Amino acid sequence: MPEIAIPAPTNFTLSTDPAWLDIDVIHRFLSEESYWAQHIPRAVVERGIANSLCFGIYDAVGQQAAFARVVTDQASFAWLCDVFVLPAYRGQGLSKWLVQTMLAHPDLQGLRRHLLATLDAHGLYQQFGYQPLAQLGRWLEIRHPNPYPAP
Repeated sequence: MPEIAIPAPTNFTLSTDPAWLDIDVIHRFLSEESYWAQHIPRAVVERGIANSLCFGIYDAVGQQAAFARVVTDQASFAWLCDVFVLPAYRGQGLSKWLVQTMLAHPDLQGLRRHLLATLDAHGLYQQFGYQPLAQLGRWLEIRHPNPYPAP
């Protein structure tokens, strides 16, 4: 992984404490603004958070500014997903700080594979060593392109 050091942005706190997460903000962003989880039910978001290692960034008054979720067995595999920075907080280096902190987390060290999927943020993740799949032909999927139909 490339050595990249992102200083913590001033007036922000990053935490993995699930008690800090603002589920309303997270659900609203995922269900209304993301391209990958449109119309996702709140119960699905809650279940995903409960079974993942989550990272939240909060502003000076404790409002959720950014979020990322890692699905992992903490032994060999991690999948980074549901990453977002709310529009009002973009352009302040929060996404880089979030990825750097996630990759440095003690429970995510020594893993065989870190994966993610992105439509438009390849440049961000490649700064931290993510690359296209080396052996694409080995990967298979069961895909449900619209699992959360509009209500």
